[in-house]
Amino acid sequence: MLPCVCVNLLAAVVEGQVFLRGTPPPEVPVDLTQFPDCRSVRQAPLTTRHYVAGTNGGLANVFVFIREGLQGRSFAVSTQEVVLDQYECGFHPYVLGVQTGQVLRIKNSEPYLETVHAVALTNKGFNIAQPPNTSARFKFDKQEILLRIKCEIHPWEFAYVGVVEHPFFAVTDARGSFRLPEGLPPGEYTVEAVHQKLGKQSQTIKVQEGQTVLLKFEFHSPYKATP
Repeated sequence: MLPCVCVNLLAAVVEGQVFLRGTPPPEVPVDLTQFPDCRSVRQAPLTTRHYVAGTNGGLANVFVFIREGLQGRSFAVSTQEVVLDQYECGFHPYVLGVQTGQVLRIKNSEPYLETVHAVALTNKGFNIAQPPNTSARFKFDKQEILLRIKCEIHPWEFAYVGVVEHPFFAVTDARGSFRLPEGLPPGEYTVEAVHQKLGKQSQTIKVQEGQTVLLKFEFHSPYKATP
């Protein structure tokens, strides 16, 4: 007997794309002259990652979540750990999301000492030293978008965490695409897209069972190319 592959045909789908209109500002090269530890593991030139846009104009690293419409509802906290890793002189992924109460495991996969400093505004922050090939686990109790994590040894190393009280969030991929998890109850919601340099945009949607809601967000580049 073949196993059953069960699909909830009544589940609503909320997905879409985020675009950057215009030319992305040039990324800044990182000078590794004073950081021989990083030079020893880096295989390619290093730059900032402020505006990662694909050939289609899709904007990566945008945090998309349900901002309004779920107040008063409670959702089980995922038991799956979210992993933030340090390797090749940076935090990976650059933008990620966790639920309040969900475990965020931060790893140091570098062969040298790193630090992890959570610059939190509504949550309790932390600042720890992390030896090579170790990890530490953390939880956040309050919603915060976006919480910044940085390294005090390597000043270009950052990551941004969207801490949300429910599971309905996503981060855009290299084409600017996103898809919220299934299970969003029918109702009216405000969906917000947040980019750490370009700010935020929001749209109001109505969700019904079995419906696919397609969204498009457009941010405009602040860069004015020199003639």
